[in-house]
Formats: sequence, structure tokens, C-alpha cells
Amino acid sequence: MLIGAHVSPAGGLPKAVQRGLERECDAIQIFNQSPRAWRPTAYSDADFAAFDAAREGTRIQSVVIHAVYLINCASEDPELAAKSLTSLTHSLRVGDAIGADGVILHAGSALKGDVAEAIARAGTVIRAALADSERCPLQLENTAGTGGTLGRSFAELAGLIEAAGGGPRLGVCLDSCHLLASGYDVRTPEAIRATLDAFDEEVGAERLRSLHVNDSQTPLGSNRDRHAPIGAGEIGVEGCAAFLSEPAFDGLPALFEGPGLAGKQAELADIQHMRSLREQGLAARS
Repeated sequence: MLIGAHVSPAGGLPKAVQRGLERECDAIQIFNQSPRAWRPTAYSDADFAAFDAAREGTRIQSVVIHAVYLINCASEDPELAAKSLTSLTHSLRVGDAIGADGVILHAGSALKGDVAEAIARAGTVIRAALADSERCPLQLENTAGTGGTLGRSFAELAGLIEAAGGGPRLGVCLDSCHLLASGYDVRTPEAIRATLDAFDEEVGAERLRSLHVNDSQTPLGSNRDRHAPIGAGEIGVEGCAAFLSEPAFDGLPALFEGPGLAGKQAELADIQHMRSLREQGLAARS
């Protein structure tokens, strides 16, 4: 498992690598621009070369980009849909330039109207963004189900993948907090296995490309997206240990987003805590 965290690229892309190394990360997630603004960061070829140079020979084996939160690929508003397409395409192109393993996307929401129609609209935007970029994969993130967000069930994730063309660049990022909040139990090895069997049946295990490892402030089926520090929420210490030691997750980037044990961003202590819980879970399985 490639344990890591979301880190900031403030000050330039190489700073993200530096922050990842300070936290002993094997994988990092970054925003390619401000997550709550449409204006893209205008990176140059020199920026991309500096990022590659900073990362070369380090322990960081995987980098993913999280697309901005403003994107709603399912919007019925033509202006918002166009902005979403432009922003997503930009994220994928930055992913192309830095050799990212994927852009992670909240596909959008169906605040009103038919969910199937919303999935079809989202698929059209995603398909266009993929066509206008080269190789960077796109990973659809499962959601907690708040406010009509798409991807709250494995059936919706499968529908989004199909609507977007179903090609090999399409994958999934599973968030442990969102799984619990949307009704998928991940608190024991047996529950995780049952959840993954359902995922394989409806989406396909080969589509799983990365993990967000976050605890949840709210209980199973709450449909509320409220992260908690690892082991300090409803999933708990034993649940997080089970999730981090699940054999099906071996080799995947497992990214902590926060809040950390100190109540803010992910720090070294949080990554060390994740590794300790993984070892605890592996020992319990043996």
C-alpha cells in the first residue's frame, strides 16, 4: 500500500513533493489550482520539469490530482457545464504533464430532476474532457450522498462510467468516510470484503485505482460528509486498521485528506499513525 496524504502545492509544484517527503509519504494528492475558484493556475513547462526533478529518485511512487469542488458535470446550466468541462480538461492536461496516476473527480449532483438524466449529462462532459486530453486517467470518487451528489452508490458509479464511454482511462477512488456515510459498512474485515464484493459485481474490481482513507464523524447511512481524524470517528481504530490492511488494497495509493490528529492538515504523525494501524490490522489478520 502506498500510504500518503493530500499536500499543498503552494509556492510551486516542487513544494508539494517537499511536503510529501516531510510527511514520509509514498503517494501524494494535490490540487492543480484553488479548489474553490475557477481560475486555473498557469503552469509552464519549466514548472513541470521542476516537479519531475524534485520527485525523481524519491519515495513518492504515485501522484494524483483532485479536481476543483466547483465542478458539476451534471449541471443543467450551460454556463456551469461549460466551466466544468474547461476545468476538468485543464486538470487532466496537468495530469498528463506531471505523469499523474489520475485526476479524482466529484462528478456532480442532481439537485432536482431525474438521476439517470443527470448521469447522462455528466457522462457527456466527462467524455469530452477525456477526448481533449491525452493519457491521464480519471477516477470518479464515491460520495456520501449529501444534496443529490452522484456516485453515492456503486450502481451510480457504474452508470457514470458507462455514460462516459467506459474506456480504460476511467476508474474509481473509494473514500472510506463516504462509503460509511452512504451505507456501505467498512468497520470490520468481513464488512469490507462484502462491500468490495458488491463493488466488483456492480463496477468491477479492476476499476479501483486509489483510496481516500478518512474516518467519519457521522454514522453508517447518515449521508453526511464529515471527516474525522483517522481512528477518531465512527469507523474507529479497529475499522481503520481493517481498512488499511485489506489485501485487495495492496499496491494502491491510500491518501489521507484530514483533519489530522492536530485538527488541521495531514502531518507526519498522521502518516505514521496510518502505518501503525496497517501493521495492527495485518497482525490481526495473521
